[in-house]
Amino acid sequence: MTGQLFAVVGPSGAGKDTLIEAARTARPDLLIVRRVITRPEAMGGEDFQGVTEAEFAKRKARGEFALDWRAHGLRYGLPALQLAERLAGRDVLFNGSRAALEAAAVIFPDLVVIRVTAPSAVLMDRLLARGRETREEIAARVQRASYEVPAGLKVIDISNDGPLEAGVAQFLAALQPVRG
Repeated sequence: MTGQLFAVVGPSGAGKDTLIEAARTARPDLLIVRRVITRPEAMGGEDFQGVTEAEFAKRKARGEFALDWRAHGLRYGLPALQLAERLAGRDVLFNGSRAALEAAAVIFPDLVVIRVTAPSAVLMDRLLARGRETREEIAARVQRASYEVPAGLKVIDISNDGPLEAGVAQFLAALQPVRG
């Protein structure tokens, strides 16, 4: 049996990385894809492999990515070897992007999208606390926060605006395999 594939999407500040880390602890059977990003690893955040633009291009040319996209001036890639684990029955989760959902829907028609949201004021507060961007840059991000998921994909919405435990409980419930 093929494992389930989950994409976690949502605006910056919605708490995607926090929920993914909670799932890593609660579901050790779940493979959480380690993305390849054209950003230095020292910039922190999620667990990712930082590479140069040139290295990313070489890997893409060799067919190492099952899916890749551009967002926020960076390139993101999902290693094909990790996504292939679902053929062995393992459930796989990746931190996605609205920029990748249309292509992902074509490649993975059984993809389940978990859309994590929070009110604009919560997003603004969380992003300001990170201290990575100016207030104007954050306001622009928050303004782009809502979007539609391509038709045909199963979407599970989670509002992550309350206590962490409540968001984690919703997220873990969404990660129950959808078969059929």
